Amino acid sequence: MPRALTDNGRVELRLRPEDKATLTRAASLKRLDLTGYILGAVLPRAEADIAEAERLRLSERDSLRVLALLENPPAAPDRLTRAAKAGFRLP
Repeated sequence: MPRALTDNGRVELRLRPEDKATLTRAASLKRLDLTGYILGAVLPRAEADIAEAERLRLSERDSLRVLALLENPPAAPDRLTRAAKAGFRLP
């Protein structure tokens, strides 16, 4: 029978015994519990991965193209102009 899903903040991690022993030893050397040791190592990496994924990097050429389009936008297509004048709204 599957377990009921609960949002209790608990995460289960399956490790080989030797990997758990390594993590436990490293945590004790830092005077941390296993959870604190893992979170201290993993959370900064997770935050960096999220920031990297959310950041848009443009080449110099692409950056100049975006700036040029912002300063001199192309004319709106006729269909868009007609829709705006008719008061069309997306659902």
